[in-house]
Amino acid sequence: MAVFKILVLLLSLSCYCCQAQLSPTFYDQTCPNALSTIRSSIRTAISRERRMAASLIRLHFHDCFVSGCDASVMLVATPTMESERDSLANFQSARGFEVIDQAKSAVESVCPGVVSCADIIAVAARDASEYVGGPRYAVKVGRRDSTAAFRAIADSGDLPSFSASLDTLSDLFLRKGLNTRDLVALSGAHTLGQAQCSTFRDRLYDNSSDIDVGFSSTRKRRCPANGGDTTLAPLDQVTPNSFDNNYYRNLMQKKGLLTSDQVLFGTGASTESIVTEYSRNPSRFTSDFAAAMIKMGDIQALTGSDGQIRRICSAVN
Repeated sequence: MAVFKILVLLLSLSCYCCQAQLSPTFYDQTCPNALSTIRSSIRTAISRERRMAASLIRLHFHDCFVSGCDASVMLVATPTMESERDSLANFQSARGFEVIDQAKSAVESVCPGVVSCADIIAVAARDASEYVGGPRYAVKVGRRDSTAAFRAIADSGDLPSFSASLDTLSDLFLRKGLNTRDLVALSGAHTLGQAQCSTFRDRLYDNSSDIDVGFSSTRKRRCPANGGDTTLAPLDQVTPNSFDNNYYRNLMQKKGLLTSDQVLFGTGASTESIVTEYSRNPSRFTSDFAAAMIKMGDIQALTGSDGQIRRICSAVN
């Protein structure tokens, strides 16, 4: 027992030391224009396609949940390495890779070899959120990039399924160091973006009591029982391109598009009180969302001499 306690203490101290090296001021001396350069590049991309805001937030999430926030999601496949881009959750679904590449190129022209791709992804998610009305929060930076991708882990359940139960989601988030409030707050990112018909078809046609009849009927028009798998539908029909708390109002009206959304409210879900709180208090939602994003950004971050600073985000040096 004593040995176990010592091991737990050492792991805790190791985790603390890694997080302690992340700081919003990490690049103040080595690349003072890094964050403003990233911000300009991201704002340009979203001004061209507003949907990109949701894609960049999702990309950060999918990066962090697979072996930590290390830009492993950016790596393309090689003869000796499978890519996370080709995992079930990301293939023909994850977007924004080229936007991160463009931001990296812009930063490299200012400070070559200094700013990691992992940090660019984290900062891009914050800038994307802010551009469409979400919170602006201080992103801790100082991450380094992985030298490998982890497709097998991405396919093993570390990325939540669109059909996941509340228990499954809660367990997954807990393994990542995130609590129930973090889960509900981060799910609020689905106030933005779109989903493919194949991810919500079963919810429309399974005759469940947890979906509004009118909502289901409307969504079926563009998502038939057979075919149209890649047809897109907004996660929030009312304000699909604005960061707000309408997502939670939708859940309370049984209008969550994905099963993994609607499980947060209804049939006595333990998260109902948080959903109700966010639906009534948008400022609490945005502050909790910001706090959860910062917390998520700490997951297994590579710091110090671990990993590398990639020259381009899609390949190891």
